[in-house]
Amino acid sequence: MKKLLMGIDSGSQSTKVGLFDQQGNEVCYGSDLLKSTETPAPGVVFHPGEDLWESLQRAIANCLEKFTGDREQIQGIGLCTIRCCRVLLDEEGELAEPVISWMDMRMSQPYVHQNEAVKYVTTTSGYLGFRLTGAFKDSCSNQEVYWPMDWQTLQWADDAEIAAQGLKRSQLFELIKPGESFGPLRAELAERFGLRSDIQVFATGNDKAVEVLGAGINSADEIMISLGTFISAMVYRHDYYSNAESFFPTLACEPFKYVYESTGIRRGMWTVSWFKNLAGEDISKIAEMENISEEDVLNRIAESIAPGSEGLLTLLDWLSPPSHQFRKGVMLGFDQRHTKYHIYRSILEAIAYTIKNHIDAMLEETSSKINKVYIIGGGAKSDVLVQIICDLFGKETYTLKANSSACLGAAMCAAVGLGLAQDFNQAKSEMAHINKKYVPNQENHIFYDAMNENVYKKIRNHTDPLLSEVYDFLNRTSKHSK
Repeated sequence: MKKLLMGIDSGSQSTKVGLFDQQGNEVCYGSDLLKSTETPAPGVVFHPGEDLWESLQRAIANCLEKFTGDREQIQGIGLCTIRCCRVLLDEEGELAEPVISWMDMRMSQPYVHQNEAVKYVTTTSGYLGFRLTGAFKDSCSNQEVYWPMDWQTLQWADDAEIAAQGLKRSQLFELIKPGESFGPLRAELAERFGLRSDIQVFATGNDKAVEVLGAGINSADEIMISLGTFISAMVYRHDYYSNAESFFPTLACEPFKYVYESTGIRRGMWTVSWFKNLAGEDISKIAEMENISEEDVLNRIAESIAPGSEGLLTLLDWLSPPSHQFRKGVMLGFDQRHTKYHIYRSILEAIAYTIKNHIDAMLEETSSKINKVYIIGGGAKSDVLVQIICDLFGKETYTLKANSSACLGAAMCAAVGLGLAQDFNQAKSEMAHINKKYVPNQENHIFYDAMNENVYKKIRNHTDPLLSEVYDFLNRTSKHSK
């Protein structure tokens, strides 16, 4: 009987679930949109109710509805979730408060215990792992920022370090490594989904590390750009890098290996969705008439606009970083030629410029070079965006076959845990597959490279002082009006 693996990717905007065979071929795929995060006050961002858990269940059901084979073939489940969130549970493992998003300002500081109903403090992987299995366990590779873990042992640090992060040891789940089991799926869930009664749920890593695994990145000259709600780029390394200034060294999905992650773009592809919703009903009407997606309409027309968007430039600060809270999204250079499609292309070009500059800073600091670029995430479906990135970098660029590299990476963890793959290297070599190769247009490369060096890199020298003045003025005005 053919053996299949389920990979779950619980993200910021949706939950995705894929079924894969042992060769990494996607058998079927399902998804479910999350509700919008709630922001009742500046800096406060959380997921409403049990939305993450309810969406995960619907996404599994959506995937399995499309599967016509024998569900006994499904051998194991890999669970990947968004990182840098905080989940507060009561004594029964129920939510004591809504799930705190990575976009919340509270995530930029240690935990502060203010609610006596809180018994456990965990991540989204600990929370959803508990919902799936009933086990108080969590992945060591998802302990990102202000989690008191010893990276040398992949276990919790000493009590002093735990206390320094505002926590108690009794509030923390047991840590397990990627490829290790949370335990069997709860009996009622196995029965509801028609899965094996003994099917196991396996830990993965933080979502970006799982994407690196699912993309098959294994060489020092390869880089992966993840075009999701949070856009960043990653390289895979065997050594930890201390005191990094321009990037973030994090744990890879493979235990005791590392991923170096560039500075990211907050609300990256979210900005594209924001603009699509703002663009008007005519986009929806064209899409409906031609039976294509709204993104396809925008991409087709944007592709006909010359590089540079007729002088229109965008800065992507729709969600300002904690270190520069005065920054806001900026568009410069409007004149009578510009349409909504110029704005759209300018946003795509801003994504390419921004991530390129973040990558260059990381490569310069680590004395590294890249020769191949891999693009994953929802933005990888946009040929025009991938080609813009390819042209700017001047490097061969690839997209991958799996709808979600994180789903595939999660399935790889299940394969390793079950012994269907000898190790993570075998899983990468046998299960990750290229979908499409892009070749840079040299004329466009020359233009984009010059525009970036001579113009784009200098914009914030001018906008930062102005936006800082506006930010300070509005704060003073707000305090005075109260």
